[in-house]
Amino acid sequence: MSQAGRALLHAFESGALAARRAFFLRAEPLPLDGIDAEQSFRPDFRRLKDATPRLESGSYEQGLVLLTKHKEENFANIARGWALLAPGGVLVCAGANDDGAASLEKHVAKAFDGVDSLPKYHSRVFWFAKGKRPPPDYWRSLATLQPVGDGSWKSQPGIFSWDRIDAGSALLAKHLPGDLSGDVADFGCGWGYLGREVLRSPAVTHIDLIDAEYRALEAARVNIADPRAAFHWLDLAAETPPGPYDAIVCNPPFHTGRASLPELGQKVIEAAARALKPGGRLCMVANRGLPYEPTLKAHFASFETLADNNKFRVTQARR
Repeated sequence: MSQAGRALLHAFESGALAARRAFFLRAEPLPLDGIDAEQSFRPDFRRLKDATPRLESGSYEQGLVLLTKHKEENFANIARGWALLAPGGVLVCAGANDDGAASLEKHVAKAFDGVDSLPKYHSRVFWFAKGKRPPPDYWRSLATLQPVGDGSWKSQPGIFSWDRIDAGSALLAKHLPGDLSGDVADFGCGWGYLGREVLRSPAVTHIDLIDAEYRALEAARVNIADPRAAFHWLDLAAETPPGPYDAIVCNPPFHTGRASLPELGQKVIEAAARALKPGGRLCMVANRGLPYEPTLKAHFASFETLADNNKFRVTQARR
């Protein structure tokens, strides 16, 4: 349980908050009854006994929001939480101090004419009742898909590089081999930028777009209107993709929460090796400082550098 989750549980156990029928956005396991949990990140979703990746509607007496380090995502989730409440329902937010919870509390207090709060476990829990004053228009807009780049793309907070084309992915797209064909996959597809670039090749007959973040796939489905594309909500570090593939493109994930964990990317690279057909290839981009070369040596017959701009390196590896 996170520090913010412990603080949230303490607020109920201390009597500062009363248990009611509630929803829980960005949920984690808590020993509370009568909660409808939403968790869009596949590894965390799999830790919950009963959850949904997306709550669409409701009229709840209480709502719980576990805050993240991303301000825009928090604004969006608070706006969504407000909409899921019945009039007079209470919205409860919990976040770590290191993730900016105190600053966010000030924003929320200003937007909703004050909050009650409880500090605990290096975190803050704050709450307010739903009145007639709605969330700011900007917060509500963030709860829907937003234009990105040239306007032909859509994305939303809570996704990697949600408001711009990632520089590493752009470099990989520029150096994709011109002879990609057959069955392809995009491991960690995000909102679909690389997948759409791959589909520029008419020789690609099918592409599986795979991501652990459900919100990313919501955007990718909108961005890629191509019958050759299929979408899969999977944790590639623990779940098997459809496969096998002639080629895989990938910008491996290496962050979870505030920590940089290169082993996440290493697991995705290993998963790619298992999912490729004999002779198949992985085309990937990564920060130059990440220690992926030993993993490539251990799981591929050969690999070569296609591009290097001193920040990112594009690599092609043969199975």
